[in-house]
Amino acid sequence: MSTDAGRKLVSANRKARHEYEILETFEAGLALTGSEVKSLRAGRISWGDGYVDFTNGEAFLAGVHIAPYENAGYAQHEPERRRKLLLNAWELRQLVQKVEQKGLSVVPLALFLKNGRFKVDVALARGKKLHDKRDALRSREMERDARRAMGRD
Repeated sequence: MSTDAGRKLVSANRKARHEYEILETFEAGLALTGSEVKSLRAGRISWGDGYVDFTNGEAFLAGVHIAPYENAGYAQHEPERRRKLLLNAWELRQLVQKVEQKGLSVVPLALFLKNGRFKVDVALARGKKLHDKRDALRSREMERDARRAMGRD
C-alpha cells in the first residue's frame, strides 16, 4: 500500500496490465453503499474479469467482486453488482466515442483512497495478442536477470 500525493492504494488489477496495452488513463469516483465501503477498507476486492460498461450515457464498473461485510446485518450489498462510475461529461463522451469507433476497451486498473473517498483508475486499452504478452514477459525476465547480475558484481 503506497501513498503518494494523498492517494492510498487499496488494490491493483495486475492482470489488466498483462492482458491490455494501456493507451490513456482516467480517474473516476465510485458510487458505493455503506457495507461496500467497509469491505473495501478491509481490502476485500477481487478484480476477476472487471470491465467498464456504458449504458444510457453512464459508465458502470462490472465484473468486480466486493466481498460482503460480515457486520452489515440486514444492510448487505450484492457482491457482483454494477457500480456507477463518476466521470466528467466530456471524459465520458470521449471514452464512449473511442470505444465505439476504434474497438478499444475500458478496464479498471486500481482502486485507491483519495481524501477519504474511493476512486478507480480506469484505462482506455487495446487487447494484447499472445505474442505481445510473451515479448513483455521475456523482456521483464531479461531486465530482472540484468539487475541480478549487476548486483552481484
